Amino acid sequence: MRLSSIIAIYSLFWSLSFFLVLPFRLQRKSGPEAYVPGTVSSAPPSFSFARTCLWTTIVAIVLFGLYYVNYVMGWLPAETFDFVSGSLLQPH
Repeated sequence: MRLSSIIAIYSLFWSLSFFLVLPFRLQRKSGPEAYVPGTVSSAPPSFSFARTCLWTTIVAIVLFGLYYVNYVMGWLPAETFDFVSGSLLQPH
């Protein structure tokens, strides 16, 4: 696998992992924080973009590592997921 392919696939894993990690560790307002006009009462009081990016990077590394090991070892080849040209459509 070329380096450009690795970077492209990892960036896809990272961007999808961001949306996976995003809803975790959010807390609702439980104390007397200052109310900001125009916000919903269920909006989180603080959001750490750096912490979310850190957790996204960790999750993306694990998922990409599993993908790359599968690519090298050939545990699940692409033919496993080929449902269109499977044996059901072949004439007997």
